[in-house]
Amino acid sequence: MTEIIKPKKLIETSIPLDAINIESAREKSIRHGHPSTLHLWWARRPLVTCRAILFAQMVNDPGWNNPNPTPQQIGMYANQRKKLFRIIREMVKWENSDNERILKEARNEVWKSWVETCEANKDHPEASTLFDPDVLPAGHDPFAGGGAIPLEMQRLGLTAYASDLNPVAVMINKAMIEIPPKCAGHAPINPGSKKISSSWKGCTGLAEDIKYYGNWMREEAFKRIGHLYPKVKITEEMTKDRPDLLPYVGQELTVIAWIWARTVKSPNPAFANIDVPLVNSFTISVKQKTWVEPVIREDNSGYDFVVRTQGEPTLNEGTVGRKGGVCIMSGSSMDLSYIRSEAQAGRMGEKLMAVVCEGKKGRIYLSPFSEKALILCGNETVWKPNLRFPTNPRDFRLHLYGMETFGDIFSKRQLTTLSTFSDLIPEVINKIRDESAGTVDEDYAKGLATYLSFVLDKCADYWSSVCSWNSVGEKIRNTFVRQAIAMSWGYAETNPFSDSTGNWMAMVDWVWKVVERLPGNESGYACQADAQKQTISQNKIISMDPPYYDVVMFGDISDFFYVWMRRSLRSLYPNLFETIATPKEEEIIASSHRFGSKENASKEFMNMMSKALTNIANLSHPAFPVTIYYAFKQAETKEEGTVSTGWETFLDAVMRSGFVITGTWPMRTERGSRMNAQDSNSLASAIILVCRKREANAPKITRKEFIKELNIRLPQDLNLMTGVEFDDKIDFKVSAVDLAQAAIGPGMAIYSKYSGILEANGSTMSVHDALLLINKVLSAYLDKDDNELDADTKFCKSWFEQNGWNEGKYGEAEVLATAKGTSISGLQEAGVLQSGRGNVRLLRFTEYPDNWDPETDSRLPVWEALHHLVKAHQEGGDAKAGRLFSQIESMSQSINLLATRLYQICEQKGWAEDARYYNELTASWQNIEERPGGDAKTAREPSKKKEVGQKTLEGFSIPLTLPFTLGTLKKPDEK
Repeated sequence: MTEIIKPKKLIETSIPLDAINIESAREKSIRHGHPSTLHLWWARRPLVTCRAILFAQMVNDPGWNNPNPTPQQIGMYANQRKKLFRIIREMVKWENSDNERILKEARNEVWKSWVETCEANKDHPEASTLFDPDVLPAGHDPFAGGGAIPLEMQRLGLTAYASDLNPVAVMINKAMIEIPPKCAGHAPINPGSKKISSSWKGCTGLAEDIKYYGNWMREEAFKRIGHLYPKVKITEEMTKDRPDLLPYVGQELTVIAWIWARTVKSPNPAFANIDVPLVNSFTISVKQKTWVEPVIREDNSGYDFVVRTQGEPTLNEGTVGRKGGVCIMSGSSMDLSYIRSEAQAGRMGEKLMAVVCEGKKGRIYLSPFSEKALILCGNETVWKPNLRFPTNPRDFRLHLYGMETFGDIFSKRQLTTLSTFSDLIPEVINKIRDESAGTVDEDYAKGLATYLSFVLDKCADYWSSVCSWNSVGEKIRNTFVRQAIAMSWGYAETNPFSDSTGNWMAMVDWVWKVVERLPGNESGYACQADAQKQTISQNKIISMDPPYYDVVMFGDISDFFYVWMRRSLRSLYPNLFETIATPKEEEIIASSHRFGSKENASKEFMNMMSKALTNIANLSHPAFPVTIYYAFKQAETKEEGTVSTGWETFLDAVMRSGFVITGTWPMRTERGSRMNAQDSNSLASAIILVCRKREANAPKITRKEFIKELNIRLPQDLNLMTGVEFDDKIDFKVSAVDLAQAAIGPGMAIYSKYSGILEANGSTMSVHDALLLINKVLSAYLDKDDNELDADTKFCKSWFEQNGWNEGKYGEAEVLATAKGTSISGLQEAGVLQSGRGNVRLLRFTEYPDNWDPETDSRLPVWEALHHLVKAHQEGGDAKAGRLFSQIESMSQSINLLATRLYQICEQKGWAEDARYYNELTASWQNIEERPGGDAKTAREPSKKKEVGQKTLEGFSIPLTLPFTLGTLKKPDEK
């Protein structure tokens, strides 16, 4: 049988990782016009990351076909690699996303590599189907999700295929890659745009129609339901105690939002007929120092909400928190169980707390003087989604408050408004059919309706009763501030006809600004398919972003959008929306609530993911590697083993599927400022696995042989990975914080290329044990002579070298901690690190506790011991340090070594003050050793001068002479 020649790809050798990561992080700040703003989807990858990975996945590594290059050829290949790096560096800049010159250069390199591959395989029996030099293979993402990967496949010149089990994801991909090529170059069909231009490049004509018909829908909706959103007339009576309202007397102001408080009956029998408010904060504007005051009536018959702008609040806190609330009428406590029982009994109500209007120079906050001015819906029947919430206690807890269906999280006015706009979508289609006398392109009309339904979905995100008011930004928060639907004690109801956050036309603008920039240069196809059974991947280039174990329950939370999308588009896509809810049974998620337990969830995830990956491994084009994105939150590696369920389970599934891992690349792809990152310190990185199908006749080797190969191969691969010369300077392709995680790739490549690694007892080595061995070998390379140090100390040393005592991003720390065999929670437990709001920092020795006793410290890394010793030395000289030394003498050699290295780091960085602390400690080392119980009167005090650099340091495992005084160090502006 003729073997297929498979050129080694650039991604299997090296990529400019730092450049990609910088631009990926930058892209997260791009909003208007970015495809991610077309429709919400969770854990979406940055486009520039996908673009770079796809390019490196398709282009051949220079010199791939020359196993024994001469020195001259090695130099030539290095220059060719620099050229590819330059293309990637230019290509990943957001402003170059539609730069045809740069994209054409990238496409030419892809074609060049493809022709080269076809030439190498021209004698293969299947060359006519597999290696046609005139036809570039298509690309496929079988877990298409938010559509970033298929869109970039299309941008780089491939015919793109996207499939997903979830209908919402399928529709997003249709809008990204399938509809644009069909509508590219189409002139707008609305009556007003024909006079504007005679040339409509790309999807600009379609974008123009989205604007026009989106505005038509707003005007038509206002005719039908505008009375539900009345303006507020400012009267003389309102200006009492509110002089800021005087300029508006007689004017009618447009309402931006109505702020509501949820209520329950008072638990006190004396006030049992009064609905008391559940408010977590009465502040409604931090900037304007404005709050709502609940004023109890003189006859105790109830209370009224009054907006205050002067003086001080009577209540400094709200009336409800995580453990319960308090009745403002009686002061009686209301535990959470009482509040929930009232809600489940249907006795949770709502009371208008404040009205927010558009002013001349900002927001105007009004008391709800008369609720009769607010014309609420009558008794007419309103369509309501009756799909029940999933039994998902992590992401859905609204049933505890009497909300059982997706329709229950909308007020009646919100349901009326959403239904009205939803009904107008098919009316738009009928309107343009009538106006064109039946000549309109049906695909074009269908596409237009699809984008208008996306506008509705974006509005639904801002038009629910779990949207809260942001008192800092003075705007409405959307439903999905995190990857769940959370309870909100109060809620803000937006005015869809205003000009503020969440209004209809603002959402229209978000959509058309994306559509006009979509490439549409190649054909694209999106469909619903189960990754475990699909055949779309046949002979295609595969890049995919599968579900991350249990991080996001896509099916559960996407039903929020599905119910509205189904109502609007079912007639246009009947097969896609034939089910009441999104499919869950085949969804590859480690869902404890679906499978009964964590153990069952892990087992089911492994089985389903293995089946899907096996299917993909068998179908993908044999000349290309498969790239897999995987974001994980690995648990801590301890001496007795690693507990990293998601990561290890996924790697095990990859191995079982018949893949060989030929590379791993850490990508910083998440925005650390998002709310769930701030609250939960979520990992802000993804690991990209580069895989090829394992040879059918792959042999087995012993544990001893595996370790031997690791020791030989890993250093060679790491040397290539760490840095190359670029434009007359060293370009470190993998930064220090990412190197350790990236280095797992070469190790797993060795492990996975064999059909098994045999242990001494004949069993097969697990992924768990292989990772432990790989980490040991990596430590020898990465830390060189740091093998005596514990995992916590290795992390601290690396983090200090990069950040000093400054804060750094949690995601970067998590990646480094994982690679070093520890965890952020473990480092906090050790007392050496502080974490919060998406950032971490090392604690200075001055922040360490007094009266510390190492005998009772259950987790004592060398780093902590050293800095307690530094603290003791600075506070009490050699004597106090000596007394402490006697308790940690067994760690002395490691402490000594670490202090010396930290001095070197500080010297190199110019951190003079910190260098002095370590230098004084090491200079006094012999005295400290000799005086474990020494007399404080005769003990040598720490020097306050910077003049000890001339002393030869003794007692170290590595002797060091300091050739200068500390006084020559430069004081930095900032570390």
